[in-house]
Amino acid sequence: MANKVAESISREEFFYGHKACAGCGGSLAVRAALKVLGPNVVSVLPAGCMSAVGFNFPQLCFSNNSIISTFAGTASMLTGVEAGLRARGFKDFTAVGFAGDGGTADIGIQALSGAIDRNENIIYICYDNEAYMNTGIQKSGLTPFGAKTTTTPAGSNIHGNIRPKKNMFEIAAAHDIPYAATASVGYIYDFIQKVQKASKIHGTKYIHVIAPCPTGWGVAPDATVDIAKEVVDCGLWYLAEYENGSFKLNHKPKEFTDVSAYLKKQGRFKHLTDEDIQIITASRDKKWEFIEKNFEL
Repeated sequence: MANKVAESISREEFFYGHKACAGCGGSLAVRAALKVLGPNVVSVLPAGCMSAVGFNFPQLCFSNNSIISTFAGTASMLTGVEAGLRARGFKDFTAVGFAGDGGTADIGIQALSGAIDRNENIIYICYDNEAYMNTGIQKSGLTPFGAKTTTTPAGSNIHGNIRPKKNMFEIAAAHDIPYAATASVGYIYDFIQKVQKASKIHGTKYIHVIAPCPTGWGVAPDATVDIAKEVVDCGLWYLAEYENGSFKLNHKPKEFTDVSAYLKKQGRFKHLTDEDIQIITASRDKKWEFIEKNFEL
């Protein structure tokens, strides 16, 4: 299956020569998605990691057309790009946005909600590294409980972030969007297949891909793929789709790996106590009870 998926994507490179940190999960997600979508893509990126590392004057690291949007306006600019190209008579193109977790779940959520409401024919991909990494590792709405960031430090009284991670996948699904999916760069072929599927569906498509940041997560640069796989295997992230009004689980581990082992590998979670880990594990178990009750397995 993996070989067939690999053979279906372009051998060309559409995102290269960028200045991302070693092991950047976001750059891996963007590279893979563009190889799936091919040369006739116009990509829109807000202020964030991928615009910072991909637009370095006089270099542009995208070989197809690409533009930086306002931080809040990824989806609204995608709307204009798609409408403009269509008005000019272009038919064989894809308008795709790549935004981080802060630019999606916080600053950009209004524009995204509006685009889904209008059912714009766009693909919106959130590369989720679970904090505002480009500006110094500040908490976002997608930072998980317990994570240490520069705005949620770990002290004697409060152990990192005290709020749960916002569920953007189910928020998008609540709009009755034509297609939404979760993914991880640790399961890259699953991600590729979902981008392929999204490219064939008319209307708004939302893909939320976990893309670790070694700098912000406190892991080695060569651990990105492994840690992105482990977050799925221990049950703290899941691979699923929403389509035609129904949820479908794409992968269910036969047995969850150790949550504590996953957390303790990362510098951002080193401070967690056994009680903190019990809270995280209990939250995982509650989530999976909901999944098993409401998702097609």
